[in-house]
Amino acid sequence: MPKVFESKYIPLATYFKQSTSKEIKITFDEIETIIGQALPNAAYLSSSWWKKTKPPALHFFAWTESGYSVKDVELGKFVLFHSVVHETDELTSDISDQQDILIIREAELEDARAFIRLQETIFSETDFMLYGKSDVQMTVQSVRKEMHAWKNSTNSNLLLAIMNGQFAGYLSITGGPSPRALHRASIYIGVKQEFSKKGIATSLMRHGENWSKEVGISKLELSVIKENNYAQKLYKKLGFEIEGTRNHALIINGEYVNEYYMGKLI
Repeated sequence: MPKVFESKYIPLATYFKQSTSKEIKITFDEIETIIGQALPNAAYLSSSWWKKTKPPALHFFAWTESGYSVKDVELGKFVLFHSVVHETDELTSDISDQQDILIIREAELEDARAFIRLQETIFSETDFMLYGKSDVQMTVQSVRKEMHAWKNSTNSNLLLAIMNGQFAGYLSITGGPSPRALHRASIYIGVKQEFSKKGIATSLMRHGENWSKEVGISKLELSVIKENNYAQKLYKKLGFEIEGTRNHALIINGEYVNEYYMGKLI
């Protein structure tokens, strides 16, 4: 029977559940990125926190439930996990050849600073976004305030994609602003170039669609620059249809560009 542990460790448990590696070396920063919160002080002060295997502590179930144990700890730097389950499996990978592990989770307030850096990176890598790198001046305080509003909203959310302990992308879902529009939501997605073509955008969209259904949203909407053929192909593959065109929607590099409105009934 699955063990019960603090909800903040659920993303970490998902990480280990996906892994087929015999050994996994994860830095403290990567673990905190995966869970979206700071580790307790005890995790930085004592290796025994990591090597506990008995109640009343419960955090260790995040990895022991998937057959992993702690092999080595360098406090404040990394933890090396070893799997007994995968030890004799010839198909599993070793520590030098870990597979990509993708976690999709809701944003936490402590993600604010990292989310700003994530957006700045994505905005600087493409001309197909609404904003350029220097267009948005965000502070940690303002982003936390916005995240707090998302967490208290019944029809808006922010999902983060974390691959191998690194922020890779995000999907924002903004619900309709009035009672007559509560059934629909606008979505906005971004993925860092170094993580492109790894299925992250598709995974974000599917998680976003599932969450939207759970809260009663029945239509998703987005806009995409007409020249962004790659994104259009992805959206059409996921069931979105072009509903209209907004001419001269944006000015990018001194040129007018048009946008397609796309929507999907879910």
